[in-house]
Amino acid sequence: MGLFDFFTQEIAIDLGTANTLIIHNDKVVVDEPSIVAQDRMSSKFIAVGKQAMQMHGKTHENIKTIRPLKDGVIADFHAAEHMIKGMIKMINSGRRIFQPSLKMVICIPSGITEVEKRAVKDSAEHAGAKEVYLIYEPMAAAIGIGIDVEEPMGNMIIDIGGGTSEIAVIALGGIVCDKSIRVAGDEFTSDIEDYLRRQHNILIGERTAERIKIEVGAALPELDDPPEDYAVHGRDLMTGIPKEIHVSYVEISHALDKSISKIEEAILSALEMTPPELSADIYKTGIYLAGGGSMLRGLDKRISMKTKLPVHVAEDPLRAVARGTGIALKNADNFNFLIK
Repeated sequence: MGLFDFFTQEIAIDLGTANTLIIHNDKVVVDEPSIVAQDRMSSKFIAVGKQAMQMHGKTHENIKTIRPLKDGVIADFHAAEHMIKGMIKMINSGRRIFQPSLKMVICIPSGITEVEKRAVKDSAEHAGAKEVYLIYEPMAAAIGIGIDVEEPMGNMIIDIGGGTSEIAVIALGGIVCDKSIRVAGDEFTSDIEDYLRRQHNILIGERTAERIKIEVGAALPELDDPPEDYAVHGRDLMTGIPKEIHVSYVEISHALDKSISKIEEAILSALEMTPPELSADIYKTGIYLAGGGSMLRGLDKRISMKTKLPVHVAEDPLRAVARGTGIALKNADNFNFLIK
């Protein structure tokens, strides 16, 4: 290790629409919601991550919460830059007097445009990165699951994140065909909000809808191991008074049905584009699911019924992409699929 290496801090960032994870020295050192809070009067950012999330949906007129990423890409440049800076500070809190130069690997959706790529790089550079590499999310997920991506064997990866669902067939260290759709966790959350407003006349916020998705979210109306009904608190639209209702996983599976069907269609269309030799491989290896959305109860079974292929959910699917990004960082010089 040279003197220069001592001054260089290497970090891998899974910059997600819902959560941002930072890996340093093979460990997840930051795992925070992708959100910042800003004071409207002074335009100062007052909170990042979990602190800002606690304010979300509860702010008065002087504070606004911003989610800098929408559909997997940066929607608010200034806020994104501040969020990356704030999260990097969390790693270095009170340890070093000097600021080391940063080398970063950041993962991006596969359906991203050149302009959006530039925005990610610029944000990272403004946050202090000297070297920035980009890696596509499905590629990072595949590496994180433990698939040898350099092999000539075809593997299909589906990464269902907060803003996008990425479907890709990977072989020989590259993405052979991919489909990126903007239907994912955030869409599920807003489906739940709409459903409760229509069916139960109750208004709930984004955080409550997210909670319902975690507690009783399901992709199928019949599950072998069903969760208990969940008590939801919100505002009655008729009277304006707060009230409580109970929702079951069956209701939520109906609420999410349309969005999940869109993901199924995208999977089928990606399978149609796959070269026949790789299709033969996928028949043997099956489909791998990663990302927070893959934790939806019964989703693997539903995709398996639709495609007639075996479906495997990654262990710790929330961190598969971050783990893969961390491995790519260690091998940045050997992997030729990183984007400079």
